[in-house]
Amino acid sequence: MTTTDELREALAGDAAPTVLDVRYRLGGPPGRAEFERGHVPGSAYVDLDRDLAAPPGPRGRHPLPPVEVFEAAMRRAGVRGDRPVVVLDDWAGHAAARAWWLLRFHGHPDVRVLDGAWPAWLAAGGPVETGPTTPPAGDFTARPGSMPVVDVDRVLDVGVLVDARAAERYRGETEPIDPVAGHVPGAVNVPTSSNLGPDGRFREADELRAVYAAVGATPDADVAAYCGSGVTAAHDVLAMEVAGVRAALWPGSWSEWVADPSRPVATGQD
Repeated sequence: MTTTDELREALAGDAAPTVLDVRYRLGGPPGRAEFERGHVPGSAYVDLDRDLAAPPGPRGRHPLPPVEVFEAAMRRAGVRGDRPVVVLDDWAGHAAARAWWLLRFHGHPDVRVLDGAWPAWLAAGGPVETGPTTPPAGDFTARPGSMPVVDVDRVLDVGVLVDARAAERYRGETEPIDPVAGHVPGAVNVPTSSNLGPDGRFREADELRAVYAAVGATPDADVAAYCGSGVTAAHDVLAMEVAGVRAALWPGSWSEWVADPSRPVATGQD
């Protein structure tokens, strides 16, 4: 994580980070228009559906992108292997966490999410640039495997499987997106809203540690996280990273699980 003050200071220094803007709304239009209306100076827009996911299919609504597609997108955005990256969005860090996870998974050593997202930058009086941008090409080489993942065939064997969706979706009371409501049997629920304080920033590490310890997600446990399509689950993975818990991501998540009607579904509060 990085704060708005830390980002402003870094941008004024000799080794300024690459800033990626991943504005996104589930079911809404791409965030490029919002980006062009105002963004952190020098930042590059990254489209979640195009650059951070493959097309929907049997592996879920937001499968991981092919390595070559992700690498090309990051190079277009100016990402370099020897330069820090800061990622932000206007969705409380949910889309930014997906970019953070993918960059870390593909081997980038220094990636941070702007705490408080775009609203925090504006509230802090950060400078704003408008219009499209064309950053210098980057040289990032994607080498997948640096963050743990779990496959659909192994999720029932995970020690602590964390469901990052809202509680009502976990319980199966409503399902606005996928064709089946409920959760994976044995999963525990930590909605991404649990990661944030009233100000929209991530909670302190000790608070997050307590949140996840309450469901058994501790540093010595076998932990994985999922959501509807593998995007917002990265928010829980990031929160657990802050708390000192290394968790795997299940990229296909619930949308992959219910693609096979023979898989079991639980409802209610386990």
